Amino acid sequence: MKKYILLLFVLFFLTTTFSQEKPVAFKSGEWLRYKMSYSGFIRAGTAVLEVNEKEYNGKKVFYSKGTGWTSGMIKWFFEVDDLYESYFDKDNVKPYLFKRKIDEGGYKKHRITSFNHESKKAYVQDFTTQKDTSVAFTNVQDMLSSFYFLRNTNTQDLKVGDEIKLDLFLDAQVYPFKLRFLGKEVLKTNFGKVNTLIFRPLVQSGRIFKEQESVTLWITDDANKIPIKMAASLRVGSLIAELEGYRGLANPFQSF
Repeated sequence: MKKYILLLFVLFFLTTTFSQEKPVAFKSGEWLRYKMSYSGFIRAGTAVLEVNEKEYNGKKVFYSKGTGWTSGMIKWFFEVDDLYESYFDKDNVKPYLFKRKIDEGGYKKHRITSFNHESKKAYVQDFTTQKDTSVAFTNVQDMLSSFYFLRNTNTQDLKVGDEIKLDLFLDAQVYPFKLRFLGKEVLKTNFGKVNTLIFRPLVQSGRIFKEQESVTLWITDDANKIPIKMAASLRVGSLIAELEGYRGLANPFQSF
């Protein structure tokens, strides 16, 4: 159970959204809040994603912050307090700076990664191990910039079975990441019925998840393209993340 919540937080931060139209999918001031439930009824925690405009090295950029924490009964025996921050380009969404500070039941990591796109080198400062690393890369996204990068991906011509891929930079390594398009569904939510696109991230099976494809993600099929629900089948039980609050959307939220 200790790693179940953590992995859903991580997958949630990795599997965000897509945009197919010219209207901007997000803007400064967007704020999304999700409730995390274990086996459909036990409140496991909360995740919040937000993006604002800031200045980095004399340039106006987008600054995104993702936070995740456990609550209720889950917090009694395993407490999670995670913070992720990303500074990325407003036009092409390339990451400049990524910060990760997590505390998961006493397991801690504190790293800051700076991306130099001219030298194609990422400089990783590890404040936990007191070790710095330089890693070569080509085109990568960090855990948060990937959300907004994917929101600018064209989904209009996607067919069932198509995959969207990117290279993700995490913990001083580059990982291939992909989502498979499963189709469309009208989803019943607390906001009413919502037209959604369904995706499935490919995850490693065995230790936690039942199989390689045990996580399903529902994205609003509108100009915002925000994740509205995610479900993960675990070796024991399941975890579900559902949108419970939002503000500052770039476009009207469509429900009926």
